[in-house]
Amino acid sequence: MIRVLNKIFGRDKLLKEEASGMSDQAVNTIPSEDKKRNRDKEAIYLKALPLRSLDDVEAIKGEVRSGNILIVKITPLAQKSINEVYDAVQILCQFIEAIGGDIARLGQERIVLTPPSIKIWRKDKK
Repeated sequence: MIRVLNKIFGRDKLLKEEASGMSDQAVNTIPSEDKKRNRDKEAIYLKALPLRSLDDVEAIKGEVRSGNILIVKITPLAQKSINEVYDAVQILCQFIEAIGGDIARLGQERIVLTPPSIKIWRKDKK
């Protein structure tokens, strides 16, 4: 009976030591792996930019290609020319569709553009 108890308690102690050793090892390795993973990925930024002219469209496309999310205020261009706003939005819609990103209106003055890895949630219309 004593042998059985020693085996049980000795085994229990050994399991605890192994578990604590594993947890110490896991604690020491996981953060460094996370840091390395984060260093390997570039940060995604949420940027707010104004659309002042059709020339700004290329810069906006470049930001989305880089993986950034953009909130674009269209009123500066709308004050100059509604036709240019329409053209710029059409160009951006075609671009976003081509790369598999997402675009949506955000109120009357802004649009949101996202890279392919990020989708915009839309409430179902009933």
